[in-house]
Amino acid sequence: MKILIIEDEINSAKELERILVKLDIQNEVTAILDSVKASIEYLQQHDSPDLIFSDIQLADGMCFEIYSEVTVNSPIIFCTAYDEYMLDAFETNAVSYLLKPITEVMVEKALGKLKRLKSVFEPAILKRSIDRLSEKFKASYKKSILVEQREKIIPISVHDIACLFLENTVIRIITLTNQQYFMASTLDELERMLDPESFYRANRQYIINRLSIANIERFFSRKLICRLTVETPETIVVSKANSSDFLRWLEGGTTKTR
Repeated sequence: MKILIIEDEINSAKELERILVKLDIQNEVTAILDSVKASIEYLQQHDSPDLIFSDIQLADGMCFEIYSEVTVNSPIIFCTAYDEYMLDAFETNAVSYLLKPITEVMVEKALGKLKRLKSVFEPAILKRSIDRLSEKFKASYKKSILVEQREKIIPISVHDIACLFLENTVIRIITLTNQQYFMASTLDELERMLDPESFYRANRQYIINRLSIANIERFFSRKLICRLTVETPETIVVSKANSSDFLRWLEGGTTKTR
């Protein structure tokens, strides 16, 4: 059986490969891919494998971006570190999962289930499974962010946030009504908490809310300047490399990066 592993932790991927070969010498791992971008390119250029082991959260985004971009005819076994409340619904859709850390027993059980249910792994069924699990993850994004102000802890609805940006080592939050708050965190952490349909990582310093965008200006070297409805300390520049992706996101399309 030809197997594709999509996993950004190389040690985990190699351990999974070792287990698969140990369980059946005919199992062949055709590739180990560590990103959404690399996976899309590989699947566009190669025939669908017999099976995909797919991590859910990759370095450059969620794995669901892969399967919305490329038609995949392979059964998928998801690898995840997320809580079991997401897994119950997913188990009923004929696509299994492995809860990290992965063990040989877990892999053997998942392959056994695949063998029993292989006849139901059709593209339409896979798409419904992925869509349902994607909705579960969407529901897990933060609805509010807690900030401390003096002795108070204040919840800020994410819908009220215009942008978040890194200022020295502190995150400053500006709301749509021009209120400002500060918090100790990183943009990487906040990016994972926020729904990518509403928020975009414009550059290394800024995450912006779709609702706060006033207009976009063309800049030299095919860069973009993003003007918000609130004042920002610096001009928000979207790089040439991300400009097409950003405009696709602004129109409501699927992005390749976050």
